[in-house]
Amino acid sequence: MHELSIAMGIVKIAEDETAKVKAQKVTKIELEIGVLSGIELKSLNFVWESAVENSVLEGAEKEIIVVEGVGICADCETKFNMENIFDCCPKCGSNFKGILKGKELKVKSLEVI
Repeated sequence: MHELSIAMGIVKIAEDETAKVKAQKVTKIELEIGVLSGIELKSLNFVWESAVENSVLEGAEKEIIVVEGVGICADCETKFNMENIFDCCPKCGSNFKGILKGKELKVKSLEVI
């Protein structure tokens, strides 16, 4: 389950950023996670409490903004929505595509005190 290491990475980012502004605690964290990122949201939520225990994120409100997947066909240049990394172009059926959105994993904002 790589979601635990991802959650620990988010904790590290939050701790580094709060230290920069000499804050003590995070009250809210906003995350952007793409549907094509390979992160299982249920698994991330499951490990979250363990990962943030005794950190600046303990007790913080967590908001996850899900970024939908968007691809562009390398053959016919059609832009299309993607639910899976293996989705093919709905217009020409090609498997060759570029991914424009949906692989994000970002700490979008932190509210600190």
